[in-house]
Amino acid sequence: MGKNIFGCFLKVGFDPSLDEQAAMQLAKKFHPYLWGDTGINSILKGLVFEDYGKDIELILLQFHIKPTLEEEFRIKQIEYYRKSEKSIGVSVIINDNNFFFLNEDGRMAFLKKEISNRIELLWEVVKKKKLDTDMPRLKQDFLRIWEECFT
Repeated sequence: MGKNIFGCFLKVGFDPSLDEQAAMQLAKKFHPYLWGDTGINSILKGLVFEDYGKDIELILLQFHIKPTLEEEFRIKQIEYYRKSEKSIGVSVIINDNNFFFLNEDGRMAFLKKEISNRIELLWEVVKKKKLDTDMPRLKQDFLRIWEECFT
């Protein structure tokens, strides 16, 4: 089996009002949604890049936990395609209102919607750059696996 097309990255914002322990608690609270037994990284590991084409080998899902306003301003939903690495980063901002204040169903709905939206934005990049990546199939497979795991 090949390499997963999706990878996950977690970054807690640099909020001067948060001490190191509070920042670690935020990361710890979100960590299972990425790397737990039923986390995003676990459920998407069956999606391997060879099944979708040759130009994108990694879509890095970058989750930014409570970034400051300055950080949020600089975060791009879709980064530049790195041809030499055959990779691209997509960012999702996680904060109290869109995640932490929600119940479990609301959190999962938010994550599904945001990842699905980033796949749509990535689809535009793939078309514009004429990359060999089957984005309709990738989105369909993502939604199928999500539904199988979370409904």
